[in-house]
Amino acid sequence: MMRFSSKAALLGAVCLSFSAALIPAAQAEGGNGWFVPKSQPAAQAPHPAAHNAAPAPVALPAPAADSQEAADQAPPVLPLPPIPNAPEIAKEAPPPATTIGVISVSGVMRQSSAAMQVERVLGGRRDALAQDLQREQAGWRDEQQTLQAQAKSLTSDQIQTRERSLQAKVMKAQRDFRNRNRIIQEAAQVSLGQIERELVQVIQKVASAHGMNLVLHSEQVALHVDGQDITNEVAVNLNKVLPSVFIPEANVDPEELAKSGKMPTTADADQQMAASGPTPVVPSAPAGKK
Repeated sequence: MMRFSSKAALLGAVCLSFSAALIPAAQAEGGNGWFVPKSQPAAQAPHPAAHNAAPAPVALPAPAADSQEAADQAPPVLPLPPIPNAPEIAKEAPPPATTIGVISVSGVMRQSSAAMQVERVLGGRRDALAQDLQREQAGWRDEQQTLQAQAKSLTSDQIQTRERSLQAKVMKAQRDFRNRNRIIQEAAQVSLGQIERELVQVIQKVASAHGMNLVLHSEQVALHVDGQDITNEVAVNLNKVLPSVFIPEANVDPEELAKSGKMPTTADADQQMAASGPTPVVPSAPAGKK
């Protein structure tokens, strides 16, 4: 049985094959305190109640050690307990001769109909989220400008009440957008996880059919011949076995779906793995490769 590195590493390689805009991270843009997806540029606007908001706590830097004192300090002398001598090991049979194959996971994903389905569906949801966010931000700016224009005709208490109301509205919208973004990300994990698990099996089958007992990422290999590259063959077989994947509906929280018991969960998969033994998987692509 061929052995490969960790399953989590392959999922990382699978995710890298997608556009960075597919699963935007939830984050605060600039200093305005509003949630803005990384992939969607948005007009900057001041916080609607910036002058009332409490200042953010300032992280104090750790005190720097005196450079001369650190340079003059001798390294500590630590105890070195004795250790036993390693015994000689009896001769054993050498490993089999290596038959190498190479694969580009990103190349497989570009040809995968299931991967294209995930990118199309979840990309549409991401775009809808960004558009809704832009509309909300425009509404916040309009309310803020209206409040500023009416400030002279309002009392201090009225201004503070309106500002607190707007701030509460913004904070609620932040939570809603972050939750929607989380659901999109978790739907992507559910979808890509199906591709990843099937891809592991297909790579094993194709490599075994060619008598290969070592498969490397093509990004790790400086030179190889055409007969060693199994990328296209894996993609063809992956599309036959897994032409599409299950993607949770847009209004379905994947976590709630898992709790409902209607779908298998990662806990179920862990129990199956413990019963059947470890599942061999392909190594991840080198860092920075896509």
